[in-house]
Amino acid sequence: MSLLPEAHAELLCFVVATAAATYALASDWRVDHVVIACRSWLSVNRLNLPWLERVRLGQLALQIAQRDLLTVGIALKRADVQGLFTGDMRLNPASTVVQRMLQVCRHALEDHRFA
Repeated sequence: MSLLPEAHAELLCFVVATAAATYALASDWRVDHVVIACRSWLSVNRLNLPWLERVRLGQLALQIAQRDLLTVGIALKRADVQGLFTGDMRLNPASTVVQRMLQVCRHALEDHRFA
């Protein structure tokens, strides 16, 4: 079963935000954090995604975090990380950075025909 387009975009955005936050804090692109973020989001939301789709989504998330965020003017700094997430580690919908990331993720999914 595939995710609905909005859930797919939210999952991708969560993984992108996690990857970008990790890089802002540790200056390292951690693939294991991408995998954990994807699994965690799916678990919390009680959804499933086939493993191959998770791999593709993880690759796309790293591409967005490493390249596309800068293209749209999102340069995440250490001080920005806390504002991306709520206390229960969900995306902070009030954050303008998260809102912009979500828009980037929606466009990426449309371009890659994941959604």
